[in-house]
Amino acid sequence: MGVEELRLKDLSLPLRLNYSLQTPNLNPSTPMAYLYSMEKIAWRVEGMDCNTCALHIHKFLEKKGMQGVQVNYATGNVSFDNPGSQSENTLVKGIQDLGYEVVEHRREKIRKPWFKSHLQRFWFCFPFTAVLMSHMIPGIHLHFLMNHWVQLAITLPVYIVGMGYFGRSAWKSIRNAMPNMNVLITIGATAAFVYSLYGSLTGQPEKYLFYETAATILTLVFLGNYLEEASIGSTQRELNKLVKSQKVMATMIAFDDQHQEQLFQIENTALHVGDLILIKSGEQVPIDCKVLWGDVHVNEAILTGESAPIHKQKKDGLIGGSLITDGTVKAQVTAVGADTVLAGIIQLVKQAQGEKPPIQQLADRISAVFIPVVLGIAALTFTLTWILKGEFSQALLNSIAVLVIACPCAMGLATPAAIAVGLGRAARNGILFRNATSLELFKSIRRVVFDKTGTLTTGKFEIAQFKVEGDEKVEEVEFKRIAYSLEKYSNHPIAVCIQQQWKSADEIRWKQIEEVKGLGMKATDAEGRTYIAGSYKAAAELTTEVDHNVYILRDGKLLGWIDVKDEIRPEAKSVIEHLHGRGIKTVLLSGDRRSKCESLAKELGIDTVIAEQSPEQKLEKIGAWSAEKPTAMVGDGINDAPALAKATIGISLNDASQIAMQTAQVVLMNQGLKNLPLALGLGRHTFLTIQQNLFWAFAYNAALIPIAAGVLYPVNGLLLSPMLGAGAMALSSVFVLSNALRLRFYTPVTFGNDKT
Repeated sequence: MGVEELRLKDLSLPLRLNYSLQTPNLNPSTPMAYLYSMEKIAWRVEGMDCNTCALHIHKFLEKKGMQGVQVNYATGNVSFDNPGSQSENTLVKGIQDLGYEVVEHRREKIRKPWFKSHLQRFWFCFPFTAVLMSHMIPGIHLHFLMNHWVQLAITLPVYIVGMGYFGRSAWKSIRNAMPNMNVLITIGATAAFVYSLYGSLTGQPEKYLFYETAATILTLVFLGNYLEEASIGSTQRELNKLVKSQKVMATMIAFDDQHQEQLFQIENTALHVGDLILIKSGEQVPIDCKVLWGDVHVNEAILTGESAPIHKQKKDGLIGGSLITDGTVKAQVTAVGADTVLAGIIQLVKQAQGEKPPIQQLADRISAVFIPVVLGIAALTFTLTWILKGEFSQALLNSIAVLVIACPCAMGLATPAAIAVGLGRAARNGILFRNATSLELFKSIRRVVFDKTGTLTTGKFEIAQFKVEGDEKVEEVEFKRIAYSLEKYSNHPIAVCIQQQWKSADEIRWKQIEEVKGLGMKATDAEGRTYIAGSYKAAAELTTEVDHNVYILRDGKLLGWIDVKDEIRPEAKSVIEHLHGRGIKTVLLSGDRRSKCESLAKELGIDTVIAEQSPEQKLEKIGAWSAEKPTAMVGDGINDAPALAKATIGISLNDASQIAMQTAQVVLMNQGLKNLPLALGLGRHTFLTIQQNLFWAFAYNAALIPIAAGVLYPVNGLLLSPMLGAGAMALSSVFVLSNALRLRFYTPVTFGNDKT
């Protein structure tokens, strides 16, 4: 008998009928309720290589009337709101016409055929290009390679493969009035190829033999595209592994023909509203539910920011994702899918991500102007040379030289080479970047916002303070002895903390001891005196101080109280000092109580404290701060996820919730905050390297394009041949790659040094 059969049989039981619970209704005026009403289309799109690709898709969808468009080229995720103005088939066809492929998100990944990846294309082209360029190596002279027909035969396979990708992409982008970088690559390679082919066909190969230029252009750019694709893909795969490793299972209660309980392990996504589930101590609450039997202590820090476990009993609600620290309950599922609290927070994440516009890298922004400018210069060169000199062949030669010299090999490698090395260096140091854009964003961060529980603290408790008071004054040693002897028999996290720190060899031997749910530990000694270690409920008639964690009573009289606090991460103070040394403001933003947050901030030296905040309030504040100046958010809980998405850059820890890790652009893998300064420094240095590479790439073009156009010819008769242009192009690419490789040797400095 399957789970579904047992589930159906269970529907007739009085227990199911008596506890038919309704999913809580949301106020229609709230943002979360509005989000539930939205129907987002989510696709995976293959073929995006850079932010320019993402921008083309973004512009296309907006042009078609789509709203809330978000495109992530690194993950291939595309989502938007369709108001109904266009059919999905029309949108799919439009994206495919741009040169990209829309893939169903549930479809199993099909193995790509040959020549469908940049690595395959590079390795196919490389041997042919290496043979063509071998004459540039001293001591190597293969006479047969000087034959122009041999060079044509060697170049032709490279050119066909290159045009199969770059040419097709360029044509589609031009047809849709959105030219991309592949236009220049296609024109440059084609110009060199056609230039050489003209020489072969006219019997003048000695003047026009530049087949290796076409092959080099295509091979090097394939290499650059692969470097970026591989670096981003590897970090994304690592993140996905972390997320998938936290699968949530549930223990479902069903009944057989004899009305006997049967327990089944199923995934939480398979649960229905009304299902009965069993949740034990140490287990994660699989889904939103209401307690029918039993009582427990629940750690909701991952959802609310509150570090202390909360007592839950019959009819209380449990939030999916929280953790049972003590006790066992039977509960009934109250919400599934989009109606759960977790789903609401996920929707907030999507909203925050959707509001964030695509960020273009410097090369992509400049290329939008560079492409038409180069084409215009080539056309102008051809026209003026023909008019002034009256020689068509010379005019054609000069215009082709402009296109060859302007081919953006170095420009194409500038960003991906630096990013590939930077991401690799970061990964080796335990820093995973979700996308390359994160490296650029780090350079301008002026404010860092921290969550409290699990971020600045470890989530483990330690005794912060205690006080012996009341009419029956006892010595501190005796007070600790009483507290230890009582809490020794409890598995509550606070009790465990007291056990560890106040362990006593001279413990009290109780005549009787029990745990009273909702109250605490109650014991009787050999003399008949009654002791209690419990919550404020136990001492409500004896004191008005409600904020303490544990109250100790004897025979109904208060002996004192104990406060605990989260254990501070040992590196937290050094990290804060480092940020201050770089002029970065720090903020503590938490859902925990104000007193706890202020105490922690004072100890660590944090500039600003904002406490007792809901996920919606965190999102609002992060949005305002990010609009004011670049702001990073460091968090670990589900409640942090919307804020992580809204921040200029979101940073998560490796032991964070899966939602936080999915949302954050950066994950610190090495347990804690110690690599945050490194991430900031490496991001800044990587972007500096990109700037240096781009400066060289464009300076090279700015200097040599005018020469190729013939501006110096009237002065000294200087013309730049395509061969020299090809050599300069190769040299610029070597410089860019060498400069990027310097990042492999970047060494982080210790905390507090402003030179990171």
